[in-house]
Parts: sequence; C-alpha cells; structure tokens
Amino acid sequence: MVVVCHDTRDEALDAVASLPADHVERVVVDAGSTDGTVAALHAAHPDVAVRSLTNVGFGRAANVGIRATDAPIVVVANADVRFTPGALETLRRRFHDDAEVAAIGPRVVYPDGRIQASARRHPDVPTAIGHALLGRIAPSNRWTRRYHERDADPDRPRDVDWLSGCALALRRSAVDEIGGFDPGYFLYVEDVDLGQRLREAGWRVRYEPAAEVSHGVGASTGQRRLWALTVHAASLDRYLAARLRGTARLLRPLVPVALAGWVVLTWVSERLARDGRSTTGERPT
Repeated sequence: MVVVCHDTRDEALDAVASLPADHVERVVVDAGSTDGTVAALHAAHPDVAVRSLTNVGFGRAANVGIRATDAPIVVVANADVRFTPGALETLRRRFHDDAEVAAIGPRVVYPDGRIQASARRHPDVPTAIGHALLGRIAPSNRWTRRYHERDADPDRPRDVDWLSGCALALRRSAVDEIGGFDPGYFLYVEDVDLGQRLREAGWRVRYEPAAEVSHGVGASTGQRRLWALTVHAASLDRYLAARLRGTARLLRPLVPVALAGWVVLTWVSERLARDGRSTTGERPT
C-alpha cells in the first residue's frame, strides 16, 4: 500500500491509521511537504516506511513508492482517501480472478456519499475540447457524459479505459512492463496515460464497485486552485499532443486555446459560486 502526500499531514496520519497493519506493506511517499508531515509520520507510525522527496509530482512519487514495496499487487492512493472495511481484500481477490487485468479501481465516493466519476473513457481531442468548454456551464453535454461514462451503471463491474489515480490497485508485473507512471506529468492525467499504455500493452483495466473508498478531493491543491487548474490543463495538453494522428493534427492549435478557456471558465464559475454561497450564508459543498 502506497500513500502519496504533499502538505497534508493530518490526512496522511489518518490515512495510515485507517489501513490494516497485518499483511499489508505500508509505504508513505512525501513529496516535499513543509508542514511537518515526515516528522509526524515517524513519531506516530514508526513501523511505516516513509520516503521523503522534493516536490517531484504525483507520478514520480508513486513510482518511488511502488519500487519500495515487494508486493505483487500494489495499491496507490492519495492521503485524503479512506478505504471501507474489506475493500483492499476485495481488490486483491479480483486480480486472482483474472490474470489479464493490470489495474482495478474501486467505487469512489465523496464524503457525503455522492459517486465520483472515477472510471472513464480516454479523452480524444473532440471530447476534450467539448468537455473543456462546456463541462462547467452545461454538464449534461454529450462530450462530458461520454468522458465521465455517465450512462454506465455504477453498481456493475466493467472494463474501462482509465481509472482515477486517487485510489488505484496495480499488478506489479504489468506496471513494471510499461515502466510505471510517466514522470513527465507533474500532476493530473498521469492516470489517464497509465491506463492507455496498459491497454496498448494488451492488459485490461477494470472498475470494481464492490470495493469502495471515500475521497475528500483536493486536500493538497484546494488552496491553490488556479495553479491546480493550470497544471491540469498543461497535462491534458501534453497527453493530447502526444496522441494526435493524421488529420487530427490539424486540431493541435485549438487544444491549448480550449484548455485555457476551460481554466478561466472553471476558475471564474467556482469563485462566483463560492461568493454566492457566502452572500446567502450557505456552506460550501
């Protein structure tokens, strides 16, 4: 079990405390925290392996954690993820059920129980542009629905294109075969890229709702929202640019424009929504 954290001391402590200590190899990779995370982990959990790095990004930190374990199945998770009882064992059993599966993602819910869109399709260029421009102002548009697989039954297991890296179980042999997460992605989209490369190598990626986790979302980036959106857009641009083929390359100039629009629209709409809640006295959700 690998937990990746950055300036999320309390979340990291709670995450480790919530994990079963028996028969689970626990590794925490701290990516340049300045809030005392490493010292707190050593003090509270001296039996847990801690790897301390500079802020190298999620994918590179996850690779360090994976290499620090010996387990044939490795679960990588954010510090703000909590596994329900039995979830880790359910994920482990599913790998034994099907040798062609390289990655399995649990059902991911918000703390209030709402389902997160954690199992998705690969974002081709039209889908990425449509979702970037309309996802916030018209969330039921066909591109966002396609990308989030909103028409799929969240209670049924299924093969998918990619799974959220917030909580992801991986077969070590498959991850080693493709070289792990691409360290060129600092934050965001490294999980999209991983899913595609696993599938291109002949492996399957699967969603398993019988295992469930709660994900707080944005524990380390919530106070730097504009920065996070900008980094997310840069990662999407990298992913799409590397996969444009044939006449689709003609769309290349539109990709950064659409992503810049997505950053602005998202940031402005979130600020307006937050200001509206403050004016009416509502608490943010």
